Amino acid sequence: MNRVAATSESIDAVLPQTQCGQCGYPGCRPYADAIAAGDAPINQCPPGGDELIAELALLLGQPVIPLNSGHGAATPPAVALIDEAACIGCTLCIDACPVDAIVGTRKMMHTVIAAECTGCALCLPPCPVDCIALVPTGAARDRKLQRLNALRYRERHQAHQLRYAKFEQQRRDRAARSAAARKKAAIAKALARAQERLANRKT
Repeated sequence: MNRVAATSESIDAVLPQTQCGQCGYPGCRPYADAIAAGDAPINQCPPGGDELIAELALLLGQPVIPLNSGHGAATPPAVALIDEAACIGCTLCIDACPVDAIVGTRKMMHTVIAAECTGCALCLPPCPVDCIALVPTGAARDRKLQRLNALRYRERHQAHQLRYAKFEQQRRDRAARSAAARKKAAIAKALARAQERLANRKT
């Protein structure tokens, strides 16, 4: 089988967009970039499983290989569920969700929008009270449905990235203004001391 060059875009188009990081990369697009560059094999995505591997093999003109179990197993669909009675409203899970599928405010209980949850499990580790669990939906693995959902997940992830990039830029701007204010205040104090010394020499 002859290898076929494929773009990151074409590879990303078939990935499930769970943004779970199980492949070893921080999201589906970075994994697609690595595959396109020849830096990663096609069998590191547990959510996509054997079905995705077969599609990538066809796209890239590569042989089908087994899913690398070191990255996890292909499991049935699952979504995060928050024990709202135990939730302390810390917002850490909201920050961790790559598709903004968790809603809530600080010191108020949070809840998961099940229809938007990719089952990535990234919200579990940061929870300080372990009130989040990954619960199987009961549905069977469905590659066609997964590809349909991927379109929405990609859009939500891109919106999430843009929003957090804006927050980060605002944080940097505040830090820069604060640093400038401190520098201005320090210069003003230095000038005041210099003027005071000059005035004392004249008297």
